Amino acid sequence: MPADAIAELLQSSRKIAVVGLSSSPLRPSHGVAAYMQSNGYKIIPVNPEISNVLGEKAYPSLLDVPEKIDIVNIFRRSEHVAPIVDQAIQLKVAAIWMQEGVVHDQAAEKARRAGIFVVMDRCILKEHHARFG
Repeated sequence: MPADAIAELLQSSRKIAVVGLSSSPLRPSHGVAAYMQSNGYKIIPVNPEISNVLGEKAYPSLLDVPEKIDIVNIFRRSEHVAPIVDQAIQLKVAAIWMQEGVVHDQAAEKARRAGIFVVMDRCILKEHHARFG
């Protein structure tokens, strides 16, 4: 995957649904989402356990989000990825981003076959910071 494809994705996207976003500031998902929010992205929390975080309403699943999603950023263990990817395919999102340590080759391949750009096992904060400081 060419590095510039990630830069293009990050430049063309504005709304990031963060699946598994925690309300605890100690969790990596919270820090990453706060960073992306501070860099102009709208964060859409997706977590059935919370009602809001970072000043945004949380939704129980991707299918409950009432607006268009540009990137689905997954902060869930790899064994929970497949149904999230299925929902993302159903919603025809442009990109699925699996954070560091999140790897599901079958789900990634299924998403790619559906025309979705997939980034796997990489941190969106680190990739953004490397390109845009």
